Parts: sequence; structure tokens; C-alpha cells
Amino acid sequence: MPASNHPERSREAFFGRLKGPKLRARQAELIETILPRLRLDLSEPAPTDLRVLFAEPVEVVRLEIGFGGGEHLLHESGRFPHAGFIGVEPFVNGMAKLLGRLEESPRPNLRLYDDDATRLLDWLPGASLAGIDLFYPDPWPKKKHFKRRFVSARNLDRMARVLKPGALFRFASDIETYVDWTLHHCRDHPDFAWTARRAADWHTPFEAWPGTRYEAKAIREGRRPAYLTFRRR
Repeated sequence: MPASNHPERSREAFFGRLKGPKLRARQAELIETILPRLRLDLSEPAPTDLRVLFAEPVEVVRLEIGFGGGEHLLHESGRFPHAGFIGVEPFVNGMAKLLGRLEESPRPNLRLYDDDATRLLDWLPGASLAGIDLFYPDPWPKKKHFKRRFVSARNLDRMARVLKPGALFRFASDIETYVDWTLHHCRDHPDFAWTARRAADWHTPFEAWPGTRYEAKAIREGRRPAYLTFRRR
């Protein structure tokens, strides 16, 4: 694939490998032809109103960081056609899977970014997002790697800057140490408030949750997912 069609990737510490098995010919073609039309160009200043980024009128804009195979992103962008969605996924194979699904079910309310989410967060204008989703991020389970987890004081600052007051940050993980990590970091951040009132609130999937293949595997292996929701103060 010609390197000139792809932005130079920043390799911050929050995600692991960028490529898996070799792409099939059609997947590689989609990366070359469809992704450039949907990819956000961060070399240009961000528009003051993010709604202009989309092919059809939208009312609000939401962000999903690390969408994996795109199951949830495709589901939500279809469920809410009047909301704009930005999906971030640096893993090439995950991006290719989503593009294959978009070929069958186009989403005019969807834009994509295939590099480090922190670059996108720094590019976005303040108070521009109606929500941020972070589902099953790389858990970096070894203690020496905890600093590589996406949830951190610095990234919470980034998210707080771009979220509108009252907007939601939603997080899901099957790794208990990462769930505890996220609860502690959000508890200690002045701009986020945990919305749970009882245990069932964080053990119950989000509304209309479609699930993911990763989640199904975690449940089969006996790990119980947690679903956390925080409100931007």
C-alpha cells in the first residue's frame, strides 16, 4: 500500500500493535479508497462547529475511542442518524473490518481517524462533544505498564476540555484492575462525576448495548464486564 496515502502515525504509549494478519485484497482496497474520504485531516484547523464535518446535517457529535471491529460504532450511528460520530481506531485490521461493514451499510453521519486519539482530542475545539465512549481499551495488565493505560489525569483533562457540560464519558472493561483504576482517576478529577447509584448500575450494559466479540470472549472466560458512566460537570 502506498505510504503517501496514510498520515505519519504518532506512536504514543496508549495502544499496542498497529497491524495483525495480512489484509485481504478487498480490505486493502477499502483502506486505500474509502478511508481517505472519511478520515479527518488534522493538518487543517478544526472547525468551530463540528457538525460541518458530516455529509448530512447532524445535531450533536459523539466520539468513540478504539472502536475495535466497529460493532458498537456502526450500531449507534445507525440508531442515531441525526448525531454525528467520530470513530478512532489505529489498528489497521479493525479499521478494515468497519470499512467492510460500511460498504454494505453506509453512514453519512460517520467520520474516522486512524491514529492516536490524543492528537484528535487536542485538535477538537472546546466543549464540542456530546459524549465520549471508551470500550475495552488495551488493559496493559502488568503493573509496570499501568502508565500506558488511556485513562489518566492528563487524558481526562483532554476529555473534560472537549466535552460539553452534562455530556457523558462511558467506559467498559472486563479487567478489574482497570475498572478500579478508572473509578479512582475519575473520582479524583474535578470535572467528572460517577452516575451510579447502586451496584446494578455498573453491571448492567448500556442502553441498547449490542455487545462486542471481545466482550463475548471475556464472558465465556469468566470475566465480568463493568459499565461505567461519568458526567462532565
